[in-house]
Amino acid sequence: MREIDSRELTYWMAYYKVEPWGPRMDDIRMGMIASTIANCNRDPKKKPDPFQPIDYIPWARGRPEPESVLFEDPDDQAQLVALQLFGIDLNRIKAEGKKVTLKRKPHG
Repeated sequence: MREIDSRELTYWMAYYKVEPWGPRMDDIRMGMIASTIANCNRDPKKKPDPFQPIDYIPWARGRPEPESVLFEDPDDQAQLVALQLFGIDLNRIKAEGKKVTLKRKPHG
């Protein structure tokens, strides 16, 4: 994360919204394949309801979707983002009397 700037990170985040990748997506795709195979071999008399991809994704059941963390104070929100994305403790830096500055790489 320290090698890309916020503009590139924003592009990657937007791309992920359009075309997600990673192990979670792999599990979802495998769940689709597994449920298709199971449904091809399913006896409708014994199991009238078709299998669903979620039936083959262990982490998908029983866990509620995490809620967004939004603070009313913009400084608290900035602290959370800085810690989570960059490992920077803005409160500690301010307590030490240092100034936080962002350096941007030129694009082009």
